[in-house]
Formats: sequence, C-alpha cells, structure tokens
Amino acid sequence: MNSSMTLQNSTRITLEWYDYTIFSIMFAVSTSAGIYYGCLGKKQKTISGYLLGNKRINALPIALSVAVGHFSAITLMVAPADVYKYGAFQWLGCISMVLLVILSVYIYFPVFFNLQLTSAYEYLERRFDKKTKLLASILYLLCEFIFLAVAVYTPSLALSTSTGIHVHLISSTTCAICVFYTAIGGLQTVVWTDLFQFGVIIVSMLTVSIIGTISSGGFISVWENALKGDRLNIFDFDPNPTKRDSFWTYFFGYTAHFTNYISLTQSGLQKFLALPTFRESVWSVIYVAISLSIVYTFIVFIGLLMYAQYSKCDPFTSKKIQRHEQILPYYIMDVAGHVPGVSGFFLVALFCASLSTISSSLNGIAGVIYKDFLYKFLNENIKEKTVTNILKLIVALCGIAIIGLVLIMQHLGDIIPLATSIAAMSQGPSMGMFTLGVLFPKANAEGAFYGAIGGFIFTASIGMPLKFYNLEKTFAYPSKPLSVENCSASNQTAEFEFQHINHSLVQSSTSSPYFASKRKRTEE
Repeated sequence: MNSSMTLQNSTRITLEWYDYTIFSIMFAVSTSAGIYYGCLGKKQKTISGYLLGNKRINALPIALSVAVGHFSAITLMVAPADVYKYGAFQWLGCISMVLLVILSVYIYFPVFFNLQLTSAYEYLERRFDKKTKLLASILYLLCEFIFLAVAVYTPSLALSTSTGIHVHLISSTTCAICVFYTAIGGLQTVVWTDLFQFGVIIVSMLTVSIIGTISSGGFISVWENALKGDRLNIFDFDPNPTKRDSFWTYFFGYTAHFTNYISLTQSGLQKFLALPTFRESVWSVIYVAISLSIVYTFIVFIGLLMYAQYSKCDPFTSKKIQRHEQILPYYIMDVAGHVPGVSGFFLVALFCASLSTISSSLNGIAGVIYKDFLYKFLNENIKEKTVTNILKLIVALCGIAIIGLVLIMQHLGDIIPLATSIAAMSQGPSMGMFTLGVLFPKANAEGAFYGAIGGFIFTASIGMPLKFYNLEKTFAYPSKPLSVENCSASNQTAEFEFQHINHSLVQSSTSSPYFASKRKRTEE
C-alpha cells in the first residue's frame, strides 16, 4: 500500500455514468448561457451591458447570485465540520443578517447608488485620493487571486481522487470553461448561471439532510444528541476576546464579513448597482439575507447530523480520516453511498460553489482593473465595443493567471495558509477605509491611507504568529466533547479516499474570508 495511506481499507467515491451526466449538464448549462448572452441575441456590446447587464436584471436573481458567490467549495466542506467539532455557532450568522440589511440599506447603498460607479474603489479616490483607491484595489485583487486559485483547486482535487484524472487537467478545464462563459457573456451570464448553481447546491444540501435525518432516527434524535453533546450552547456572552467561540465573536465577525463582501467589494456591490432602482437593491439585499440564512441553517443542520452519527465514534480520533475537515465527504459516503448519484451530486455541488465564486470574482476583477488601472491610459474617444473586448481580454488573462497559480499551488506547502491569512487580513482595512469615508466627513486622505496600513500591520502582528503556532501544532483551541467509546474493530478499517487532499490546502480554508473575521482555526 502507498506510504501516504495510513489506514487499511478504502471507501472511495466511484462515479457512474449518471454522475458524469450530471457533470455534463452542469457545464453545458453554464456554457450555453455564455453563448446566448455573448454570441446570439443578447450580445454585450456596451460597458453597461457587460458589467451591469444593462440594468435589466431583477432583484431576486441578483440576490441569489450574490449569495452563491459568497461561499465556495471550501465553505461547503469546512463549515459543517466546524459545527460538528465546535458547535452550532455558525447559525449566529443568520442573526447578523439583520445588521447586514440595516448597514447596507441605510449607510452604504445610498452613497454608491447616488454615484453610480463602475468600480467600487472609485469612491475612495473621490472621497480621499488616488493612493487610497489604489491601496484598496490592490488589496482586493490580492485577496481575490489567492482565493480563486484555492477555489479551483479544492473540488478539482476531490474529483481527481475519485476518478484518477490528473488534478491539473481537471482544474485547467474547469477554469477554462468558467472563463469562457464569463468572458463572452458578462454579468448576465454570471447571474443566470449562478442561479442554476445555487439550485444545485440547495438540492444537494436538502438531499444530504433528508438521508441523514432518516439515518439518525429522525429530527428529535438529532436534536437530543446535539443537546447532550453541548452543540447547541451558542448564546455564550463571555466578553473574553481571546475565546474562540462566543456570541460576540460570531455575531460581530459575521456582520463585518457579510457587510464587507456584499456592500463594499466589487464582486458584491457591482451586482446591486446592476439593479434599475434603489428600491430593487433594498429588496435584493433582503433576499440575500434570507438566502444566506437558509444556506447556513442547512450547514448547521448537516453538522448536527454528522455529530448524531458519530457522537460515540469520532472518525478523526478513530483514524478513519486524517483531518476533521474531511468528515463531510466521509459522512456522505457512509450514510448515502448506497444511493445512486448522491456522492456524484455532492461533487457537482462542490464544483457549482467554486464556479459561482470564480465567475462573480472574474467579472468584478475585470471592472476594477479596467477602471482603476487601465482607464487613464485609454483614448477618451474609444468605442464602447472596444472597451467591452478589453474587458473580455482581462477576464481571459486573469483566468490564465489563476490556472498558473493552481499549477504551482501543490508545491507551496505551508505557504498557502500563510498567504491566505495575509489576503484575509486585508479585508478589514479595506472596510475601514470605506466606513471612515462614509461616516466621518472630516476624515482626510492621510488618515485613511496610513490608518489602513497600520490596521493591516496590527492585525498581521496578531494573526500571523497564531497561524504559525497552528502550523507548528504548539497551540490549539479545545473542541466540544468527542468520543470513540462505541467504535468497534470492524468499523475502524474504513479508509477515506479524500485523505489525499493536500494538508495545507484544507488548512488554508481556515484562513479564508469566511472565517477570518471571527478567528484563526486550529487542529487538535
């Protein structure tokens, strides 16, 4: 047996013809949308058409696109594992949606809708100066490129493990397809493919929830197990800022994270600016809050289902998996592996989560690079069709850059979590610059620029040593109680094929924007 195999037998996802059919349909629908909006009757010939969909998209599709663009394959794999190990604190994100709506509707959206900007960071130039805008734009691009590479690599590695196809071939093909339909179709393609991909993810979560509930003996049994295992004690109001899990860290952390992504980054804000009226944007952000609440409720429930299944035999402690982040794919194979198509559909959902993140980000990146970096070098009389072609070229070149990052990612080792930590830490200063400009009329450019740099250095001085200690395994937060008292010899021989997922890649997910606003994750 290969030396990387630390366990005895193999529980491997085997894809059948119907699984490949689902994959084909998913890619075909996405590509068809790009061809329709880019080559047929809905050609994108203007800047407004390409970046804003000619402001003809309704509130609900925009909302679902924003919501699905928020979470990647890493989120779908890691968040339920977090619930399993640390409790249902993730659900506090649903409560933070109230503040998200209030802050967006009454503070940030009115400013941006009045200005009608192409790039969100143009506001910082108008409010402060060019160097402040460039700082925010660079931080945004740095963060996006790092996370997009990880978003492509994660499901590609999972599919490679299942099929034996080389991970670089899968990642390159996936990225190429996504770049194709995003480049030629613009925002309208992004929104409508996101809508389809959101549906796939929800159906996948619903399927796992139904099968898991039946396997665990019903909802009441799941709830009772969660109570006994202290997984539902989420209203911990301890003000200690060093505590990993408390009401305050999750509530305020999620509020900052969601508000920054939805209201203050190009990927989120650009979609709201594509709506025809401010009233539509208000309804859209409400729909976003509802959609994300549904998703996070599913995430929490799936985490509780896994705890109900393994409350007396933790797969990590009993050496069935190498890391707790691998528990969701292991759980799906355990309780639903006998149901045709479920395991394959789970992999499709991972790809949908990644494709939605990639397409949304690429469209936003194109707008930022064009407006913040290239616009000043272009002729004032340049035709809009030419600009549209430039935007398409930017998307294509960014896709090539992402493929390049993916190709070298597996050789980076522990640099990946450190790099993603740096990228995640950049989002706080960016949000600070916007908030300073909107809420404090007397704030000046020097204060915004050097305050952001100082904030980044201060955050890094705390976060980077903690991440280093995590990697060295010299520090770990305690988890909720886990047990192996009912593990029998017969069920300790299962080996989970997903263990080949790169150790540092999975660990890097704990440094993603999804978690960075709350804490730095560690392993026992």
